[in-house]
Amino acid sequence: MSEKVGKVIYSSPQSVWVEINEASVFEKNKKNLQVGKFLSIDDGNLNKVICSIQNIKAKEVNSAEGYTGDYGKFIVETQPIGTIQGDVFRRGSNSLPIPLEDVHVLDDDIISTIFSRSDDFNFEFGTLLQNDSVPLFIDGDKFFGKHIAVVGSTGSGKSCTVARILQNAVGINENANKHKEVQKNSHIIIFDMHSEYKKAFSLAEHEGFTLNYLDVSTLKLPYWLMNSEELENLFIESNEGNSHNQISILRKAIILNKEKYNRDISKVDYDTPVYFSIKEVYNYIYNSNVATKDANTGELQFVNPVQGLDSEEYQLFENIQFRPKDRGKINDGPFATEFDRFVIRLNTTLNDKRIKFITEPLKEDGTEFKTEDFTEILKQFIGYINKSNVSIIDLSGVPFEVLSITVSLISRIIFDFSFHYSKIKNEANALNDNPILIVFEEAHNYIPRSTESSYKSVKRSVERIAKEGRKYGLGSMIVSQRPSEISETILAQCNNFVALRLTNPNDQNFVKRLLPDSIASISDVLPSLGKGQCLLVGDSVPIPALVQLNMPNPAPSSDDIPFVKEWDTSWKDITFEDVIRRWKKE
Repeated sequence: MSEKVGKVIYSSPQSVWVEINEASVFEKNKKNLQVGKFLSIDDGNLNKVICSIQNIKAKEVNSAEGYTGDYGKFIVETQPIGTIQGDVFRRGSNSLPIPLEDVHVLDDDIISTIFSRSDDFNFEFGTLLQNDSVPLFIDGDKFFGKHIAVVGSTGSGKSCTVARILQNAVGINENANKHKEVQKNSHIIIFDMHSEYKKAFSLAEHEGFTLNYLDVSTLKLPYWLMNSEELENLFIESNEGNSHNQISILRKAIILNKEKYNRDISKVDYDTPVYFSIKEVYNYIYNSNVATKDANTGELQFVNPVQGLDSEEYQLFENIQFRPKDRGKINDGPFATEFDRFVIRLNTTLNDKRIKFITEPLKEDGTEFKTEDFTEILKQFIGYINKSNVSIIDLSGVPFEVLSITVSLISRIIFDFSFHYSKIKNEANALNDNPILIVFEEAHNYIPRSTESSYKSVKRSVERIAKEGRKYGLGSMIVSQRPSEISETILAQCNNFVALRLTNPNDQNFVKRLLPDSIASISDVLPSLGKGQCLLVGDSVPIPALVQLNMPNPAPSSDDIPFVKEWDTSWKDITFEDVIRRWKKE
């Protein structure tokens, strides 16, 4: 029988207050009377209402002569979270305890009952922070099948937490693969901003876990897969005065070139993901900028027209020359010098070696990717069914100028695949058996609250996943150290929150607004959590809980570099020239 500690003195759907009249009782049970721990209260119907402790305050003792100055009474403010009916825990309560009902410390065996493994709650997440002997099991399908937010300040253990959760999902523990005999069907795609996660998913060859790892040297993301927003983000400077004309000619040139190379497709538009030649599009814009025309007929005046082309406009895709102006006979073309700056910027972008994985990706045989190679491009991310459950896309070498475009394009491709895969399954009266989770690490870098046009395409792609992805077996994990800077639309769609230590007041308040009002008080612990400790809230957990996660093994390479450590002198072997050579090479 659990020990009685006090009585109810106030009861409402949001809060139940418990008075403890004796200091000795409080002292004896103070280990169990801490914020985040649980109490059991009779509800008058042979059931027990389980309440989470939110606040504790001492009350000065009142005697006949007035207040004595002694604090011998205590008020414990709790939040009702569920009921125990027999041996079964249920979230919520139809009846609340009335004043003067007895209050008891919750027995360890009841705590174990609440968080124990069952048919639904079968995914081990960690251990209770207040009682490390009690493992916490959550509903894995509701956790990964919906959307997840993992937030925490730098140094709170965010990367290790993400790695531990994902390792549990794919069966990695203590450098071993427990699923090596049976390949699971779920897939995880990680956008890795700082090259941290490769180490966490690299196992010995005999464990049969072949990580799918992509970086700028192996990633192939042809420009012709981009939609209109992504193309304009890459090639157009939106604040230039004639940007509308630049967009117009870029759109015209791309559609015309797509039609040239995809004659078997009846209808091609700006967003159709089919091959076109960006070099020919550049030629088209360059030639339009310097073209001359007949003063009377308006025909373009070529010096060396290419024979056999379908139309005059197709000539603009070639390396051609124009007749010089001749007063009264040959005039400037309609766009003469209009695109001087646009042509220079296009040329600079196409010759930027850092983004060759977009502007000039080549197959192993040295040829370009064409429309018929779409399947091979897609398999980079989700075609590893016989190899691994995890793909890491290392974005550390991706220039910031194209970071949002890269994330936008890959996210959109994966969403479209999941959408059409689900449709095929639905037509066969079957469920989607190919669930995918995308992990957006350091999400504030590319899906911010900012309204800048450069983030428009990526926000649209990720927001679409957040709003609709769950229906098609596509979940997301939003990871950030600055949640207040992320698109609120995206975080508002998250059904599960893993909140580690947050020290910034803006981030704390932002997260509190997204959490249910019923746990507002317990969320006050966020700035005082230790490394790897978190507040877990959401559909997947029986009740909101403070959790301690174990260190992942293998761990990600996310350790801080010590500053005051006494190093050896080997660092002197690296010269400034070595660094600069590496810098130029990248």
